[in-house]
Amino acid sequence: MNAVGIDVSKGKSTVAVIQPFGVVIAEPFDVFHTDSSLKELVRFIKSLSGETKVVMEYTGTYYEPVANALHNAGIFVSVVNPLLIDDYDTNRVRKVKTDKLDALKIASYALDKWIKLRKYEPAETVRKTLQIMNRQCIKLNKILVMQKNSLIALLDCCFPNANTLFTSPRRVSDGHEKWVDFAMKFPHVDSVAKLSLSAFKAKYQSWCKKEHYNYSESKADQIHAYARTIVSTLPMTESVRKMVSDAAKLLNSTLEALGTLHSEMDALASQLPEYETVMNLYGVGKVFCSQLIAEIGDVTRLKSNKSLTALAGIDPPPNQSGKDDPKSRRISKRGSPALRRTLFLIMTIYLQHQPADEPVYQFLDKKRAEGKPYKVYMIAAAHKFLRIYYARVKEVMPTQ
Repeated sequence: MNAVGIDVSKGKSTVAVIQPFGVVIAEPFDVFHTDSSLKELVRFIKSLSGETKVVMEYTGTYYEPVANALHNAGIFVSVVNPLLIDDYDTNRVRKVKTDKLDALKIASYALDKWIKLRKYEPAETVRKTLQIMNRQCIKLNKILVMQKNSLIALLDCCFPNANTLFTSPRRVSDGHEKWVDFAMKFPHVDSVAKLSLSAFKAKYQSWCKKEHYNYSESKADQIHAYARTIVSTLPMTESVRKMVSDAAKLLNSTLEALGTLHSEMDALASQLPEYETVMNLYGVGKVFCSQLIAEIGDVTRLKSNKSLTALAGIDPPPNQSGKDDPKSRRISKRGSPALRRTLFLIMTIYLQHQPADEPVYQFLDKKRAEGKPYKVYMIAAAHKFLRIYYARVKEVMPTQ
C-alpha cells in the first residue's frame, strides 16, 4: 500500500509517499504544474510497487491540473474537503504548518481512510465552465453594487433621487437600466429644470426613441415638475456632467458584461438534461436555473437529498453531549455560499407571490404560522425546495 499525499498550491505541489506503520517511501518533494513535471510525477507513481492511492485537497481550481493528469493516466485519485484534513489528528501540541508536513499529513490520512476514499471523477466541461461563469457573475454583481452606489451618491449632489424616477427592469437586449441611461443624458437637475416643458418633452421623446425606451407624456410631465422642486448641491459644470456621465458609462459596461454572461450561462445550461425540469420549478427563471445547475452540478454523484442540503450548507449538524440534546441548531454554513444566496432569492419570490398551490410555499407558510422566526422558515422552505429539486432532477438524469 502506497499512500501519496499531495499538498496543492498555485503553480506547484508538494508530494510525499508513505506506507503502513509510517514508513516513508519518498521524502516530500515539489512538483511544478507543467506538462513535463506532471508526466514525470505519473512515471514516478506508476513505478511504485503495490497498490497506490493519491489524495489531495479540494483547493479552488489549483488541484485540477494534477488530479486530471493522474486520473487520465489511470491512477486512483481522491480529492477531499480541506476541512477533513484540517480536522485530522496530527498528535502535536505545538501547531506547525509547512507544505512538507501537510503532504505527509495528507498521506497519513490516505492510509487511515484507505477503504473509504472516493475516486475522483473530472467534472463535465459544460458543468465546469458553467460554475466558473457563475463565480464570475458573483464578482461582477459585487462590482455592480459598488458602481450603483457610487453613481447614486453623485446624483444625490446634482440630481437627487434620479434613480427612483423609473421602475423599469433591466433591458434583456443589453442589460441597461433606464435610470442609468437617463443620468447620462440628463446628469444634472438643471439639464431638465432650465428647459421649458415643451422643450424637455421634445428632448426626452427624442432620447427615448434613440435609446429604444417607451415614451410616456405623463412621465415627462412628472420628471419636469419634480426637477423644478429640488435643489442640487453642485452647479451644472462640464466637470460635473463628465463625472456623472463617466460613472454611468462604467456602470453600463458592467451591466452589459453581466447580461452577456447570463445569456451564455443559459445557453450552456440548456445543453444539460435537467434544464427543462429545473426551469419548471416555481420561482426559477433563466438566471436562477443556470445558477442552481452551476452550483449543484450533477446530482447523481450525491447519495441522497441530505447530501444536497449539506452541499448548500443549510444542514444543522448534530450537537449532542450527555443529557444536552438541543432540538434547535444553527445551520453549518460549510457548503456553497453562492447556492445559499440563490436559494434565499428564490424563497423571497415565494414570499412575494404567495402561490397557495405550491408545496414549498405551503410548507413555508405553515412554519410561519407556527411562529417560527424569519430565518428559520426561510431555511426550512429551502430544505423543502432542495428535496423536490433532488427528486425531480434525479428522475430525468441518465443512468450511469
